[in-house]
Amino acid sequence: MKEIAIKSSERNQMIDITGLIESSLPAGFTGIALAYVPHTTAGITINEGADPAVKSDILKRLQELIPQLGSYRHAEGNSDAHIKSSLVGHSTLIPARDGRLDTGTWQAVFFCEFDGPRNRKIFLELIEK
Repeated sequence: MKEIAIKSSERNQMIDITGLIESSLPAGFTGIALAYVPHTTAGITINEGADPAVKSDILKRLQELIPQLGSYRHAEGNSDAHIKSSLVGHSTLIPARDGRLDTGTWQAVFFCEFDGPRNRKIFLELIEK
């Protein structure tokens, strides 16, 4: 298992980590990459990476649906981050072929920060074919 360090700079942020994951693949690797975020206020997703408006729209809608301030009972003040993290999810499986992620033309892998800025990590498990 590999560990990838990542640093967010905003409270809510989607960071394209496609290149970080791909650079962690051994040359010629064919199989599946499991990317897992071991944090309760962050997540990981795959979506369009070509147009930055997509991640902006996602973050904006999540903020509208789950505002930072609300009638939450969790005392730390980050209940919204826990909810967003649960909705987005903590892991994704990505096929790889010949040392490259086998994503769609417009797809990118995003680390989703909902309680930043923070230093975070992503675990990458490679399952060889």
